[in-house]
Amino acid sequence: MSEHLRTALELAASQIPVMPLRVGKVPFGNCPTCARNACGGRPNMKNPGPCACPVPCHGWAAATTNPDVISSGPWRRAWLCASAVAYHPGGAGLTVVDLDDADAIAWARENLPATRTVATTRGEHWLYLSRMQSVNAVRPGVDIKSSMAYARWLGFGSGALTELPDAVRELAVSKPATVRPTPHVVTASASAGGGECPHRTPAYLERGIAMAVQRITESTSGVHATVYRTFLAVLSTHGRCGCLTDCHVGRLFAAAQAKGESPRHCADAWANARTALGL
Repeated sequence: MSEHLRTALELAASQIPVMPLRVGKVPFGNCPTCARNACGGRPNMKNPGPCACPVPCHGWAAATTNPDVISSGPWRRAWLCASAVAYHPGGAGLTVVDLDDADAIAWARENLPATRTVATTRGEHWLYLSRMQSVNAVRPGVDIKSSMAYARWLGFGSGALTELPDAVRELAVSKPATVRPTPHVVTASASAGGGECPHRTPAYLERGIAMAVQRITESTSGVHATVYRTFLAVLSTHGRCGCLTDCHVGRLFAAAQAKGESPRHCADAWANARTALGL
């Protein structure tokens, strides 16, 4: 059993809905049945979930506490490629105030009641009891993650949980509510067109991914353009027949991030390449 799967099952036993994240801290791509909203577009504002697909589809709406689902074959394969565990704060009755930097933390200490805190890569998550709508960028470096959102699991943190204060709810009122969108993610199996795979052996795809990773790794200037052109080349060859998996895409994203690209830049470059090719 992988470490991520073990963590997910432990959290689910505590009634914390969990889901896997791939490289770049983004959800796994939708399955062929749900690709391009073929399943009806769930989740959305009018039909927010949960996701009924047997694989981890639709981002936050895939989060579940069902151990049979979490350890099932489709999910188990996802955990093998996962880079992190995420959870749905609203589904656990929580609100996360995501503080991205030292200035945001200093603001929170002056304006919000103390509560349980979890250290993040750049800042802190402040956890409060009760749920609310998720709102992006309520002030510089501050996001609210609760309903219809996910947060990376980084441990239980320290301090006692405090009831959600009016000061946090007022942040959402003072700004038009904008639910944090799920980043564009890759369909990990068959393409929407259902094209027949022209590749003679799996080695053809493996060699192509290895060459793409090498091209990104060896770039010395114009990294952003190199990443986009490399993504475009990979998708033009392998994007229509369903050969690409999230593990392949994770390797490309990891190579790009090692050269300084952010997860958002990677996701944007991939989305732009898909759009350019009509995928």
